[in-house]
Amino acid sequence: MAEPYYKRVLLKLSGEALGGDQGYGIDPNTITVIAREVKQVVELGVELCLVIGGGNIFRGVAASSKGMDRASADYMGMLATMINSLAMQDALEKVGVDTRVQSAIAMAEVAEPYIRRRAIRHLEKGRVVIFGAGTGNPYFTTDTAASLRAMEIGADVILKGTKVDGVYSADPAKDKNATKYGTLSYLEVLRKGLQVMDATAISLCMDNSLPIIVFDVTTDGNVVRVVTGEPIGTLVKEGE
Repeated sequence: MAEPYYKRVLLKLSGEALGGDQGYGIDPNTITVIAREVKQVVELGVELCLVIGGGNIFRGVAASSKGMDRASADYMGMLATMINSLAMQDALEKVGVDTRVQSAIAMAEVAEPYIRRRAIRHLEKGRVVIFGAGTGNPYFTTDTAASLRAMEIGADVILKGTKVDGVYSADPAKDKNATKYGTLSYLEVLRKGLQVMDATAISLCMDNSLPIIVFDVTTDGNVVRVVTGEPIGTLVKEGE
């Protein structure tokens, strides 16, 4: 088996990725495929943690735009991420991967509280850690939570799994002239308004020189390819 290029990684998945072709809810086949990919990565000796969005169940920003209180909507979104986190834990344990869910909001009956040192210890023991409930604060996205947690646990890279094979100059589904970027600097992402992660998350990564790889998580074997250093997707890093 190939040697891993990264020792400790944070995999960020959108909630929609769990919805599969239906785009909402949790598709059992899709979540099982992702769980098997994660297992292959763990078997390489990589320490892996996950942050999953909640857009397949509830999207706080969309609800607040229709009149709901933004803080209340964001807390509902955090609960949606916990539903996804527990579903992913179940899928991972079914394929034989020890998994712990840590929540930024206290819910002792279903998950551990987020404790940085405990999370690092789980990773060192070969367990997958899923960080649920975002940062625990409204007005912050799960992208920002992924950047924050990656920094806290000393990850080498953030892997942003999407439905497209990288970052494009425009939506490739709508514009046939859209060009794919191989590498980008953080400042280019911010200047061009590219939909990699939100501005807060990008700024956080830029301040701490944490690289981001955007890739297609729906293609079988791609997570392993990225972890072993194959140049797929788009790499966002410091400018030359």
